[in-house]
Amino acid sequence: MNTTAVILAAGTASRLRPLTDTTPKCLLLIDNKSILERTIDNILANGINKLIIVTGYREEMIQGFANSNYPDLDIRFITNNVYESTNNAWSLMLALRELNGGNMLLLDSDILFDADIIKKLLHSGYRDCLALRASNQLGTEEIKVVSDSTGLMSAISKVVNPADASGESIGIELFSEATISILKQTIEKRMAEGKINEFYEASFEEMIQNHTPFYAVNINPSACMEIDTVEDLQTATKIMQKVT
Repeated sequence: MNTTAVILAAGTASRLRPLTDTTPKCLLLIDNKSILERTIDNILANGINKLIIVTGYREEMIQGFANSNYPDLDIRFITNNVYESTNNAWSLMLALRELNGGNMLLLDSDILFDADIIKKLLHSGYRDCLALRASNQLGTEEIKVVSDSTGLMSAISKVVNPADASGESIGIELFSEATISILKQTIEKRMAEGKINEFYEASFEEMIQNHTPFYAVNINPSACMEIDTVEDLQTATKIMQKVT
């Protein structure tokens, strides 16, 4: 399967200041290994060796790290020059413009996760799907997913009623070439409408409402967590120290 991994790493991560005053979030260390290195290693462990990384804030550090540590890897860098006034939907739009066919594995750059989560998506039997952490303990901040017994999604957003949700999206998705075309059209339209500062899940939601099949794959009990705060980073470090 011809698949390109797209990592979105343009943001400033203001909630992690002062740690991110001089370092982009994805290069912060968790037990002496950066989040980005862990992400790339997980991608490679699943046989994917083509990457696009969308950068913005302190992009020279991200590019330097990737080129130095993975000199033989096919990595394309795309700059989001307006990262301070846009969100990850804009970064994804830039990446979609550079894809040259094949499937796409989309990843946020701030997730600590087990490599087998990617494997579960690749072998799910679905062409278009996302990684779902099934849970009945969700709040207002999580990107919540509503899906049926087959995994077919009917909603994805922060405003989904937690009582209706199957769980939360963790920020890893797989798209087929055919659906990438629909996703690109949807995001381009929304950006043209001025919705430049939104999460890409808003485009997923529109596609679902327009009857594009999109499935949620339960990745439990595989471990994952999003790194948003200093407390998250400390918790993740303790977890990895126990594992290693």
